[in-house]
Amino acid sequence: MTDEPILLHQRDARGVHTLTLNTPKAFNALSEAMLAALSAKLDEIAADEGARVLVIAAAGKAFCAGHNLKEMRANPNLAYYQQLFAQCSRMMLQIQRLPVPVIARVQGLATAAGCQLVAQCDLAVAAQEARFGVNGIDVGLFCATPSVPLVRNVPAKVAMEMLLTGEFISADEARLRGLVNRVVPLQDLDAEVERLVGAILAKPRAAIAMGKAVFYQHRETGIEAAYQLAGQTMACNMMHEVAQEGVQAFIDKRPPAWRAGG
Repeated sequence: MTDEPILLHQRDARGVHTLTLNTPKAFNALSEAMLAALSAKLDEIAADEGARVLVIAAAGKAFCAGHNLKEMRANPNLAYYQQLFAQCSRMMLQIQRLPVPVIARVQGLATAAGCQLVAQCDLAVAAQEARFGVNGIDVGLFCATPSVPLVRNVPAKVAMEMLLTGEFISADEARLRGLVNRVVPLQDLDAEVERLVGAILAKPRAAIAMGKAVFYQHRETGIEAAYQLAGQTMACNMMHEVAQEGVQAFIDKRPPAWRAGG
């Protein structure tokens, strides 16, 4: 037994939070305890007005192997399964509702609900060694909840093939299909994540928060309503001091003042 937390949390002076799944012997499975820990930390980060970015990482060789099948098999009743999948879905939606960008740092295997976690993050950087699959079908369980963000990341036929066959795709395939943004050698993974973090930190937090919220709102609605929502958001964004300063700085041919402090 170890007293080390199952979920590690760091926050640096820039407001960059890092959550590290820390049960490598269990391939960082999303057990009930891990889901609860993630949910609590996401609430904590949401309340941090100085937060700028969240990186979700993992210890060991695997990123996340999905749900804990031993826990699931030990509780064979419908109410338990309904509660478990609802708990997982709530945590996934917390990621989407977080007002800062969430980056998945994927160093290894991401399978089933682990692949769902990658798909649910706003951005993802993967090591070349990483592989991705929604292979619940291999044990007779169609990955229905992982399919929700998956089909919002990759084309429908790609998603359906992964779901029906349980076959894995490489990191390079995942990038080509739209599941991850960048793929680098494992030794360059942290540096590539930091490059992405740095690019985000150079932009104003308020505009990013507004943009992330409307991005997911308009994706789920019809095009006419999406344009209305997006137009209203841009109007509100334009009224915000960061946009006023940014536009004036462009006119004045100088860097905007918010670049110094976000």
